[in-house]
Amino acid sequence: MTGDDLRARRANSFGAHASAYAEHRPDYPIPAVRWALEPLGEGPHDVLDLGAGTGKLTGGLVAEGHHVTAVEPDESMLSELVRHHGSVRALPGSAERIPVPDGTVDAVVVGQAFHWFDPVRALPEIGRVLRPGGVLAALWNDYDNSVPWVADFVQAAHSTVSTQDELAYDPLTEHELFTDPAHATFKHVHRRTSESLVAMVNTHSHALVIPDGERAELNARMRAFLKSRPETADGEFDLPLTTYVKRLRRAT
Repeated sequence: MTGDDLRARRANSFGAHASAYAEHRPDYPIPAVRWALEPLGEGPHDVLDLGAGTGKLTGGLVAEGHHVTAVEPDESMLSELVRHHGSVRALPGSAERIPVPDGTVDAVVVGQAFHWFDPVRALPEIGRVLRPGGVLAALWNDYDNSVPWVADFVQAAHSTVSTQDELAYDPLTEHELFTDPAHATFKHVHRRTSESLVAMVNTHSHALVIPDGERAELNARMRAFLKSRPETADGEFDLPLTTYVKRLRRAT
């Protein structure tokens, strides 16, 4: 299997596990959401959540009072989003074919998904739907490796596919339609138990596409590690995360 084939399998692996994704994936810190939309000034704004998944970012946008349209290609993921955020306009579609008219949104935000897009096709399409001066912002949650036990857990949670994970931080590609690149990071936490942290890892694409035998070994290794550490051995704990945000403006 080529690297592109594996990447495609990973990109399409989430739908069969949509309910687990909705249950176990973290949301996004509100300060990160506010920073992403800061150039627009006071809201509310018309915001397109692109590659919206089960609505992990959608929820924060709604809480901030924005008018949200969620676009997601996977039917099962979109159904979960509607189940949790029934008031949101939810549409099937992709970054390469966005089902909204030209120049009708103030911002396009992307949570944990920009690395699955084809930027050559997606960036002109995003530029098409944005109003001049609008914002494109991509957000990613990742482990906070500055915390020693978290860094050690990351090593325990590697699969044979994890070496491909540098794709998760593919920068927003430069394009003539966009300007004013900016970056920021935010601290975040996700309340977990040892079992729910293992379940969270099992919603990541690298764990979804490996053989059943390797997944069983991965889960046993993670459980043994978490049982061995005082920070995670008993009850609930906060999983430290870092949220990365990358922001561009639509040229006027």
